[in-house]
Amino acid sequence: MGGHCLPIDPVYLSHHVKARHGQTFRLIELAQEINESQPDYVVRRLQDALSSRLRRSMHGARILALGAAYKPGTSDTRQSPAVQVIDRLRAMGADVVVDPYLPDAGRRHIPFAGAPSGESVADFHAVVLLTPHAEFDLAQLADEAAYVLDTRGVMAPAPHVERL
Repeated sequence: MGGHCLPIDPVYLSHHVKARHGQTFRLIELAQEINESQPDYVVRRLQDALSSRLRRSMHGARILALGAAYKPGTSDTRQSPAVQVIDRLRAMGADVVVDPYLPDAGRRHIPFAGAPSGESVADFHAVVLLTPHAEFDLAQLADEAAYVLDTRGVMAPAPHVERL
């Protein structure tokens, strides 16, 4: 589901038709329900992986969230479900570091290849790839990360990569 850029137009159209004609666009409403449930699904999958693969809880886990923007190559987080994923992970007690495309809002940032402080992908318990920016070296990510949850299905299969 989507609009000219963000997923607002179809929802507006559905609301307008319902208000004006008493009819619903059930397909749009179902797509919206599915879209709205995805952040919780991603968090559950990450929580399950941390528990089963790494034998640890979400509380205190260091998570690198790559791609908080709505679409690749931008820092626009409007309507981005990635922000909801990040917020939910933090609410569960995870230490979440967000990729450098996200505008500063009191969050810590590290560039993909490592921060001046010396952090690298290997310093995190898990990586969740939310939006695949072209600057992300996905092969390097697969090689260095303990675990990657690829929510976009763009990474090549690897032992530590799980694709949704």
